[in-house]
Amino acid sequence: MAEHFIYLHGFASSPASSKAQAFKARFAERGIPLHIPDLNVPSFERLTLTAMIAEVAALIRSLPHGAVNLIGSSLGGTVALHLTDRLSDAEGARVARLLLLAPALDFHANRISQLSEAGMRAWRESGWLNVFHYGENAERRVHYGLMEDLLTYDSFSVTLQQPILIYHGVQDESVDYRQSVRFAQSRPNVTLRLVESDHQLHDQLDNIWAEAIQFFNL
Repeated sequence: MAEHFIYLHGFASSPASSKAQAFKARFAERGIPLHIPDLNVPSFERLTLTAMIAEVAALIRSLPHGAVNLIGSSLGGTVALHLTDRLSDAEGARVARLLLLAPALDFHANRISQLSEAGMRAWRESGWLNVFHYGENAERRVHYGLMEDLLTYDSFSVTLQQPILIYHGVQDESVDYRQSVRFAQSRPNVTLRLVESDHQLHDQLDNIWAEAIQFFNL
């Protein structure tokens, strides 16, 4: 029975991201399709983690029978984790393995680090935050409902049985690598690779792919 592979892009990104396309090309070389859903749902302005999870769940339901493997980058890693957890009796039951790249396990802490408490307060009070959207190469706004929704999820309380491989750069200025250390330390099914790199991990893609081949039994 065929296995399926899904790549989940990060915040303010798109299926056209360089990392997503790099993985797609590597899978294609082995004759394996890589599904890359657009997670700017229902729109970037009204983005929520709950809507992103629903989007991926719908994709999984559309795939023929077979195990599903998730590759999640940054906020996409958070989507992968919580889909597998919250839908464990449904679509999440099909997930066999998770490869997480600099997963944004504490989005709230990341935003405080970047915006400061005052910036977070301004976002909450105005209802909107302007961010650079790399997928559209333009500044876009996102509503505070994203944060309200994210605060209903706790990545550190999630306990999964599936093998999880995490790559995280110690020079990451967007997501503190210590979030991944905290997540991995009490979970024997989690393998953590700390590498000398930044949030994008572009200089690590060859190494990540080499281990992914073993991890996914490609």
